[in-house]
This record gives sequence, C-alpha cells and structure tokens, in this order.
Amino acid sequence: MAKRILITGAAGFLGSHLCDRFIKEGYDIIGMDNLITGDLKNIEHLFKLDNFEFFHHDITKFIHVPGKLDYILHFASPASPIDYLKIPIQTLKVGSVGTLHCLGLAKEKNARILIASTSEVYGDPQVHPQNEEYYGNVNTIGPRGVYDEAKRFQESITMAYHRFHGLETRIARIFNTYGPRMRLNDGRVIPAFIGQALRGEDLTIFGDGLQTRSFCYVDDQIEGIYRLLLSDYSDPVNIGNPDEITIKDFAEEILKLTGTDQVIVYKELPADDPLKRQPDISRAKEVLGWKPKVSRSEGMKITYNYFKSLSAEELEKSEHKDFSGHIRR
Repeated sequence: MAKRILITGAAGFLGSHLCDRFIKEGYDIIGMDNLITGDLKNIEHLFKLDNFEFFHHDITKFIHVPGKLDYILHFASPASPIDYLKIPIQTLKVGSVGTLHCLGLAKEKNARILIASTSEVYGDPQVHPQNEEYYGNVNTIGPRGVYDEAKRFQESITMAYHRFHGLETRIARIFNTYGPRMRLNDGRVIPAFIGQALRGEDLTIFGDGLQTRSFCYVDDQIEGIYRLLLSDYSDPVNIGNPDEITIKDFAEEILKLTGTDQVIVYKELPADDPLKRQPDISRAKEVLGWKPKVSRSEGMKITYNYFKSLSAEELEKSEHKDFSGHIRR
C-alpha cells in the first residue's frame, strides 16, 4: 500500500517540487496551501492524478486530514523578504501556531514530520561557514525578526515534541535555493537580477556587493530533503551548496548569462542583512551521503530559460518595487 504524505505550502516553490518528487516515488500526496504566496499553476499538472489531492486551507487554523498519514512535510511559510515584511503577523503565526498544528497532527497520526527551517536562524553570522552547532546572531526586534524568530521557535517546539512525546522529527536548515517556479517579484537575489535583466533595467545591489551567498539548485535541495526525511537523524541538518560568491560577482555572472549591457547600481544596505552565508554541509555528507551535484552555471542556465519563457505580462508584474526594508537574500 502506498505511503501517504501531507505537504504544507504545496503550491509554493519548494513545496511544488516536493510534490513532484514524491509523486515520482509512488506516494499518495495531500497538498495543502492557503495560496497567500503559493500559486496553483505550480501544481495544476498534478490535479489529474489519482494519487494527488489538494486542500485550500490555512494551517494556522485547526488541521483535519482523514485517514492515515505516514509523513508530514511542513513547508508552509512566506520565505521571501517581500512577503514576510508585508505580512509579518501571518509569518509569525505560521511558524508558531501553524507548526503546533502540524506537530499535533503528526502526533495524532503517529507520522514522521520534517520541518523546513532556514539558514536565517544563523542571522548575520559570526561563524563562517555556518555549521549546525552555531547558535546564530539574530536581532529579535529587527524587521527580519518576524521570519528568523518564527523559524527558530519552529525548531524549538519541534525538538520539544521529539523529546517529550517521542515524535519522529526531522529539521532541514535550507540555504538559498533557486530554480524554475521561483516568483520573479519575491525580492530574492536571483529572480530580482534576472527580472531586471529581462526588462532591460540596471541591476540593483544593496550595500557594496561584497556580501556573500551560496546558491543551491532546486533538484539538489529536494534530494537532500528527501534523504533527510527517510533518515534516522533528528537534529538539524544544513542543506545547501557551499559554493560561495559575492553579490557583485554574481550580478556580473547574470549580465554575462543574459548577454545584456545594463550596469550595476548600488543602494543602501538594509538593516540586519547578513554579510556572509555559506553552509558547512559536513553533517549532510556524513549522515545523508548527500552533496549538491548541479553547478551554478548549469542551474542558472535552466533557471534563466524558465524565466525567459514567461509572458511579457508576467515580467511587467515582476517589476521590483522599493519598500521599507529592501531586503534581498
């Protein structure tokens, strides 16, 4: 009999790719999303399948799923700066109340649960590269705190359920991930740069561009999450690509990839924007036998071709609007 899995945030970027992967592996999928930031277009190709069903539901409200559940993947949360600065209360609620509901459901169904945490739990790190033993450097009352602290609380309550109730839990600390189905207007580095290039605009860098990021292609990320779910490891695991690059160098790579002749313009660095971001993936290598396989040049070609295929109307909608915070990850 097929294993049955609930995926929250199923219509989002990572959630939809997880649906695809577990469909491929023969699971019965229940997708759940309130569609505040998710898009049904990401999963509409699954609606015709007998082993996929979708619930339009907000997990900050009580969750009821009839029948057995073997696994829960909790990926419901705004993940882009544009979103969590616009809806800060909802971001905090989905990380706290929503996680509580998911954990309660997992306990009721005796299901294993994996939560999507984030590299943002490390804040603006004073340890580089970041390993899972580092506790982080987070401004709890800054504009990013609504996301960072929601995820830190999410980890805490998950471990409490693991220790107190004996619940089978997994925690994926996800570093910057990219690929098809990202939203061009979500404020993150890759869609922001590609959107500007495709619209013929200059590329905007906040700060001096010497801050670093490490970008993981979505197929690699999904493979890491899949292996973590099926592993016997309950402590947090970094899943990301340690190939670090400065934002300035990355902007120049985008211009070369797109073949456009825009220039780079600089604006003020927002509050609490991390200056370094690079995962130490030693634990993932040891515990999961996992490391990324897709190079940035290969992954970016796929991603750029996806964005190029979007309509002119979608590109116009993606035009970046400045707002208080200006945060891009």
